[in-house]
Amino acid sequence: MQLNDAQRLDWLRLIRSEGIGPRTFRTLINRFGGAGAALEALPSLTGRAGRRVMPPTRAEAQAELAAAARIGARLVALGEADYPKLLQAADSAPPLLAVRGDPTILNRPAVAIVGSRNASAAGLSVTERLARDLGAAGLVVVSGLARGIDARAHKAALVSGTVAVLAGGHDRIYPANHAALVESILEAGGAVVAEMPMGWEPRGRDFPRRNRIISGLGLGTVVVEAARRSGSLITARFALEQGREVFAVPGSPLDPRAEGTNDLIRQGATLVADAAHVLEAVAPLVEREAYGAEPLALDRPDLADAPIFWDELDVDGIVLPMPLESLDPPEPTDDRARLIGLLSPTPIGTDDLARAAGLSVRVVQTTLLELELDGRIERHGSGAVSLVG
Repeated sequence: MQLNDAQRLDWLRLIRSEGIGPRTFRTLINRFGGAGAALEALPSLTGRAGRRVMPPTRAEAQAELAAAARIGARLVALGEADYPKLLQAADSAPPLLAVRGDPTILNRPAVAIVGSRNASAAGLSVTERLARDLGAAGLVVVSGLARGIDARAHKAALVSGTVAVLAGGHDRIYPANHAALVESILEAGGAVVAEMPMGWEPRGRDFPRRNRIISGLGLGTVVVEAARRSGSLITARFALEQGREVFAVPGSPLDPRAEGTNDLIRQGATLVADAAHVLEAVAPLVEREAYGAEPLALDRPDLADAPIFWDELDVDGIVLPMPLESLDPPEPTDDRARLIGLLSPTPIGTDDLARAAGLSVRVVQTTLLELELDGRIERHGSGAVSLVG
C-alpha cells in the first residue's frame, strides 16, 4: 500500500481528531471505506454520542506536514513499505509514524533495552555490554531516549544501529539535553520516531503510550533495572501483550532498582546475564523472519460493524498521570550525592564508577574514602566497591 498526498492528509486529519486512537482509526476506516469518508461522517457520528468532534482543517494538517519536513521528518503510514512490519502486527500500532533518519533500520530485527532513569553504575555497565554485543550480533537496539539505561543503550549501539522513540513531537526532545544524542543517532545511520504531532510537549501520561511502540519495534524487550510500578515494567507488559519475548537482568534484593526486574523473572521472564541469553531466544524468530508481519488488511469485513471506542489508548488505568519533574528529578550536582546514587549493593569497579559519574578517578577515590570512613561503602577484590544499607 502507498498513500497519495491527499490520502496522507486525510489520515493525518483523522488521527489528529480529538478522541481518535489507533483502534478507533482502523474501525472508522473499515466502516466508511477510507479516511476521507470517515472525516465527513465524524461530526455527526460523534454528535450522536454526545461529543461533537470537528477534525483539524486541511490547512492545519498541511502545516504539520510542512513543519515535519523542515526538520527532515516524514509521516509513514501503516501498511506502507517503510512502516515497521513488526510494529504493524500490534493492534494498537500508530496509523502514522513520523520518522527521521534511515527508515530501513526499522525493518531490521531489533531488541528493546529499557530501564531505570536513576540507574546504578552496575546497571549502566551491564546495559553497555548488552547493547554492544547485541549490536555486534546484528540486532538493532531500540529504546526511549530517557536518562540512565535508555541513553546508555543508544550510545553503546550507535555503530551497529539504534532507534529512539520519542514521547513528544520531533521538535520537543525530552529530556532537552539529549538533543545531541538524537543528532548522533541520525548521523550514525539510526532513526528517531514519534507518534505525537510536531510541537507536542510530552506529559507524564505520554510515556506509557510511547512504551508500546518501543516494545512493538522489537522481537523482545530487555529490562535492566526497574523499581516496582516503573515505566519499564509497563514496556514489559506491552511486550507480553504483543506476543514478544521479555528478558530481565537480575539484581540484588537489597536494591529497590532491582525489585521490578526480579519480579519479572519470578513471573517467567528470561533471566539475562549476557547477550547470548537474548540471542538464544530471538535467533529462531529472526531465522523464521517473524519480524515480517502480515500485510495490513484495511478492508476487513469483521471490523466494519465493530463498536467505536473513543480514545482507547487512555493510559490512566495503567499508570497515574504524573508531572515530568516526578519522572526526571534533578540530577545531583554534588560529587558525593552523585556517587551514592550510582552505587548499589552490586560491586562496581572504580573506573566504571568514574565513567558513569563523569568524574576523574582521583575525585572518585577521594570521595569513596570519605564514604568508607562514614561506613557507607564496602570494598571488594580488584578495587570494586558496593553500597552498604
